[in-house]
Amino acid sequence: MGFCEKQVAIITGCSSGGIGHALAIEFAVRDCQVVATARSLASMSDLQTDPRFLLQELDVTSDESVGRAVSVVIEKFGRVDIVVNNAGMLCVGPLAELPLSSIEQTFNTNVYGSLRLIQAVVPHMASRKKGKIVNFGSVTVLAPPPWGGAYTASKAAIHALSDSLRLELRTFGIDVITVVPGAIKSNIGNSAAAIYDRMPEWKLYKRFEEAIRARAVFSQSSKSTPSEEFAKKTVDAVLKKNPPAWLSLGHQSTIMAVMYYVPLFIRDFILGKKFNC
Repeated sequence: MGFCEKQVAIITGCSSGGIGHALAIEFAVRDCQVVATARSLASMSDLQTDPRFLLQELDVTSDESVGRAVSVVIEKFGRVDIVVNNAGMLCVGPLAELPLSSIEQTFNTNVYGSLRLIQAVVPHMASRKKGKIVNFGSVTVLAPPPWGGAYTASKAAIHALSDSLRLELRTFGIDVITVVPGAIKSNIGNSAAAIYDRMPEWKLYKRFEEAIRARAVFSQSSKSTPSEEFAKKTVDAVLKKNPPAWLSLGHQSTIMAVMYYVPLFIRDFILGKKFNC
């Protein structure tokens, strides 16, 4: 078994241009040994020659892939201190017509993918009475807009699971941090648009086509928070001795927190007008 004195952080979804990639770089800047993972090693090629990173191919929808990656990390470094469940996908479309297979894929990535990695690392963390698990939710859970119901529901599940995990795991010295990003500059919009292009033609919602397509890239505006800025503040919080249980950052995070408390009929009016519904 290997040994590493630095804190070892496993981060999922580290493809170049994404939030995970920015987080990986920021953790490395803070003198952590970073295990950067993605479904394709080529998507992280710019980190290949940097000794601060161990690149691992990891598909969060595969039990075998998750188990293999965690085993490699523990064998090489002898520890896992931090797990960041960042890998996720955006699913856009009207719930009444979205293919169930697309919704299942969204949950398999966003929810079960996180749980797979959590279940793989918790025994190790519990044996050391130490560890941090960082789960990524979304501000859309606070005021769910139309056209993104599948994605928002998956993130709502993450919020609920994280709340339960925080209580269940504290007896083992494991902290659970729910990170709730606002609109952050990343490649999620491009990925969502590519997925959307493979969707069937809407029937009942044909006249909303333009509004639905716009939802795929809604978070990627000129006002969106740069991923590097978001990563710096997130890593600041995660590395604290007593990290916060909940952290919401980024463009529109404040307004969405306010919207949570707005009466439903007012919220429906605002969101319906905003998203042409």
